[in-house]
Amino acid sequence: MKIFYASRDGQSRKIATHVAGRLAARGLAATPTDLADGQPTAADLAGAPLVAAIMSIRYGKHLPEGLRFVETVRSMPDPPPLALASVNLTARKAGKDTAEGNVYLRKLIERNGLTPVLATAFAGRLDYPRYGLFDKTMIRFIMLVTGGPTDPTSVVEYTQWDKVDAFAEQIAGFLAQGE
Repeated sequence: MKIFYASRDGQSRKIATHVAGRLAARGLAATPTDLADGQPTAADLAGAPLVAAIMSIRYGKHLPEGLRFVETVRSMPDPPPLALASVNLTARKAGKDTAEGNVYLRKLIERNGLTPVLATAFAGRLDYPRYGLFDKTMIRFIMLVTGGPTDPTSVVEYTQWDKVDAFAEQIAGFLAQGE
């Protein structure tokens, strides 16, 4: 199984790698695959027992390579089951970490007519020192508006790794049902 991810600052990659590790511990081979390195074709995905995608948000939108992946899945006449996770800082707030409560994930699902078997949102990582001037300024403004930290030296890991573990367990459970 492949776990596709779209990431700019590495948090979605880190989450995908963590999920793959949890699956490996259960005896399930899973390979994290960066969508920026290439897009799978519909033929690549056809017949898969499950396809997982972990996609990050940048300035209110899922990354283009993640959206191209979704377009491939939705264009398939018989798409494989989809496990979908959105990584964004909005998910740091209570109730914003579900498919229903996270506006970005909800819109992605609705706009693309997706019916994921699993869908969740993970809070990302805020790392001001790593960002360039433009990103740092934009993210500080967004944080000011949303009540988050604006100190340009802040590094905050918002990802709840127990929730990532639960997502991996749900994937393992789904795959076990198909055996």
